[in-house]
Amino acid sequence: MNATFHDLRDASVFITGGGSGIGAALTEGFLAQGARVAFVGRSDAAAFVDAADATYQNRPLFIRCDITDTDALRAAMDRAAAAHGPVSVLVNNAANDMRHSAMDVTPDIWDASQAVNLKAYFFACQKAAERMEPGGSIINYSSITYLMGAAGMVPYVTANAGIMGMTRALAREWGPRGIRVNAIAPGWVFTEKQETMWATPEAKAAFLDKQCLRAFMAPQDMVGGTLFLASSMSAMMTGQTMVIDAGVASTG
Repeated sequence: MNATFHDLRDASVFITGGGSGIGAALTEGFLAQGARVAFVGRSDAAAFVDAADATYQNRPLFIRCDITDTDALRAAMDRAAAAHGPVSVLVNNAANDMRHSAMDVTPDIWDASQAVNLKAYFFACQKAAERMEPGGSIINYSSITYLMGAAGMVPYVTANAGIMGMTRALAREWGPRGIRVNAIAPGWVFTEKQETMWATPEAKAAFLDKQCLRAFMAPQDMVGGTLFLASSMSAMMTGQTMVIDAGVASTG
């Protein structure tokens, strides 16, 4: 049985990458709570919006946007605020975890990775904070790849280390305004993209052996922790990173 977070009803929620993978599960999770959800993505999400509306009788607002275009991202957030009120919950979820050998990384690859995986996160936070009221919550998705020092994806891992540092710095800066900023570090969540591009049976079996809980993680496994951080149930949590990885990384 799923928990109900009553203070999320009618909350104005903005999610990056909210039409697929983990983001789609988050969009549905907030819709089920009665929140007013706007999300951005590069690919058309009309079918997902229609299906979500039919399921929850709560239609999300989809705005097509490349989050590396800062002006377009800001405009999308203004549009969301006009429709639903000032953003009270921001979830920075969109990311690109492409694999590159360290010796193959070019300046263009490096800059592109930081643009989507770190720069866009900061400017979404900055834009949300312009009008966010006390009690607002910002949730930045990072990754346990930083905690593990994962090889073969140095630009992505570096960006995720930056997300955790940025989260702590913004929590300190905006805490006096009553704005909370936290991060979530997922383990390997088997989205359609992961299954298509990297999740070979051998890789999945090897990773499962690293987990304390011997079950593959799905996008829905990320919803509960996100709703908790968005709600007043976590009112005194800020500057923290919540690891949801079935017990791979140790943070103690």
